[in-house]
Amino acid sequence: MHRLASARATALGAATLTYDEVGATRGDLPAGYRPAHRRRVLERRDFDGAVDDLVRWRVHERAGLWVAASGPAAGPGVIVDMRLGVGPVAVRVPCRVVYVVSEPDRAGFAYGTLPGHPESGEELFLLARMGDGRVVFTITAFSRPGTRLTRLGGPVARGIQGRITDRYLRAAEAAGSDDR
Repeated sequence: MHRLASARATALGAATLTYDEVGATRGDLPAGYRPAHRRRVLERRDFDGAVDDLVRWRVHERAGLWVAASGPAAGPGVIVDMRLGVGPVAVRVPCRVVYVVSEPDRAGFAYGTLPGHPESGEELFLLARMGDGRVVFTITAFSRPGTRLTRLGGPVARGIQGRITDRYLRAAEAAGSDDR
């Protein structure tokens, strides 16, 4: 994880989220968006280690994103400016953490899209420790195209978004103590 440059952090911090339904991943997802809900049991992970990897952006990095954030861990108001791809074909993915879940057996965060993000909406990354000790990683999101390119891209853009979600789920399983 890289430290977000202060000028970029200031600009994104002053920006308005690109959707109105802030916090809607806590309950019923709003109409007019494409919903997503995926989950995976993390067979080889302990809860505390998985939470540390998630909130310190390691899951996103392991999913193939370049990550720069305004703070070392996800917290309310933290700005994360990610990039997918390399060089001139890289896509910027700026977001702001809109809420955090921090309970004994549930932890994670949701971020919302900022101007420049190819989509408009919110995504929740939530880890839960079940009664039998298993760790379940759930991603809940709602989105719609945020740029002309993603509107024109239609099914291709949705396919890319689905592949990124799959990469997050695999990365949460693969992350481990070698990064701590």
